[in-house]
Amino acid sequence: MRPSCECCDRELPPESKGACICSFECTFCESCATAVLGGICPNCGGELLARPARPIEKLANNPASTQRVYKPSGCVQAA
Repeated sequence: MRPSCECCDRELPPESKGACICSFECTFCESCATAVLGGICPNCGGELLARPARPIEKLANNPASTQRVYKPSGCVQAA
C-alpha cells in the first residue's frame, strides 16, 4: 500500500477510502483516477479500482509502504 497519489502526491493513509489502484498496485487518489485518468492506469493501461482499506489492527504486523512514487509528468491517460 503506497502512501500517496502518483499524480498529485496527496496523502493516502492505509485506512483511506479515497485511494484507487490497478492490478500492479499503482496508486492514485480518487480525484486523479477519475477526473485526470478516466479510470485507466497511465503506467500499465489497467483498470483503476477502489483500494481496499487495511484494518488498523493489521498494520502492526503488516505495515503499509513508506515509499512514495510521484510522477506528475507521467500522469496522463494511457493510450
